[in-house]
Amino acid sequence: MAGDKAYSSRANRAHLRKRRIKAVIPEKKDQAANRRKKGSRGGRPVTHNADLYRDRNTVERAINRLKDWRGIATRYDKTSESYLAGLHLRAATIWISSLLKAN
Repeated sequence: MAGDKAYSSRANRAHLRKRRIKAVIPEKKDQAANRRKKGSRGGRPVTHNADLYRDRNTVERAINRLKDWRGIATRYDKTSESYLAGLHLRAATIWISSLLKAN
C-alpha cells in the first residue's frame, strides 16, 4: 500500500504488517528524529521503495485530474452507472487533450 507521509504512524504500519501488506510510506523527519533519540530502543529505520512512492504521486495526480470535473468530485450522480459514465467521459477528454498537446 502506497501512502502519504501523513499515514506513517506506528499504528498504521502495525495494522498493515498484521495483514501482511507491504507499506510504501516514507518516515516523517520528526518521527525519525524521535526514533534516533531513543537509541536502540527506538527500533529500526523504516524502509520504503522510492520508485514505488514516485508512482503513487503519478496516480494521485491522475485522480486529481479526474476530480477537476465537479460532478465527479462531489458525486452528484444518483446511480453508479452514471458516475462511471462520467469517469469514462472525463478520462476520454483528458486523453484527447493529451493527444492534441502532443501535436
